[in-house]
Amino acid sequence: MFHLLLLAGVILGGYIILTQTLFKRSKNKGNAAMAGKTVIITGGNTGIGKATALHLARKGARVILACRNRDKAEAAIADIRQKTGSTDVLYMPLDLASLKSVRCFSETFLKSESRLDLLINNAGLVADGRTEDGFGIQFGVNHLGHFLLTCLLLERLKEAGGGRVVTLSSMAHRWGHIDFETVTVNKDLGTGKYSWQFFQAYCNSKLCNVLFTHELAKRLKGTNVTCYSVHPGVVRTELSRHVSLWQKIFIEPIAQLLFLDPETGAQTTLHCCLQEGIEPLSGRYFSCCAVQEVCAQARDDTVSRKLWEVSKTLCGLS
Repeated sequence: MFHLLLLAGVILGGYIILTQTLFKRSKNKGNAAMAGKTVIITGGNTGIGKATALHLARKGARVILACRNRDKAEAAIADIRQKTGSTDVLYMPLDLASLKSVRCFSETFLKSESRLDLLINNAGLVADGRTEDGFGIQFGVNHLGHFLLTCLLLERLKEAGGGRVVTLSSMAHRWGHIDFETVTVNKDLGTGKYSWQFFQAYCNSKLCNVLFTHELAKRLKGTNVTCYSVHPGVVRTELSRHVSLWQKIFIEPIAQLLFLDPETGAQTTLHCCLQEGIEPLSGRYFSCCAVQEVCAQARDDTVSRKLWEVSKTLCGLS
């Protein structure tokens, strides 16, 4: 009996520790006015992106869901409109696995929309394979597609005054590294042949997100646009929909017990969108609605500058 009580105590203690650390919850308190402002959210039809769209639509923003699947987007829009009463939520096709699609989206947006106040680089995936342009899918979607999108829309953000770029990264960036020779030779951040390589390539792409934000902030100095990278928490989303069945069987029970729901996972994104006075923290990394220190490799000026130049070349910007 004693041993059962001890085991129960250990399990309960472990659960409490995890919910206060790795799975800690936070609440956005930012309340910047959004009426008359325009927001783009990549991957806004599901998960954290949809939860973010719902909140911003409720605050009166014009919300553009930039995503690949029209049916899912239209279903999400119908749901958001029904819950918020907003009619200012719309879909524009964007496939981040295609640089041509990114360019088409940007061209259409710039022709049809007169302002942009928030660009939320939310979409991401864990998967194997290649993009339309031959890049590793995680490198291409999680980093390169968003890099090109941001570069093409920066001028419109500057015109609005006080624009922000919020890019979803992950605490997984801590285990990432960037091998530029691999990027040059394989057009990828690593292989995805085995489960650990899958995860390593994902970590590498998330490090790209933090370094991209770090470098973008330096290039935005003297403008009225700021940028932030975000760890949303460990959230139940469709991020891992492409992983194998046995991995899902392992992940699902843990996800149901511990992972955050998408609304909770959207709180740090919303903080970086709506919290006034964080402009001096441009380029920094946020988690649990607060700025966090990152390891040396995530703020390396030399690597962030090289990643920017390599990304420009790969996207055909130089």
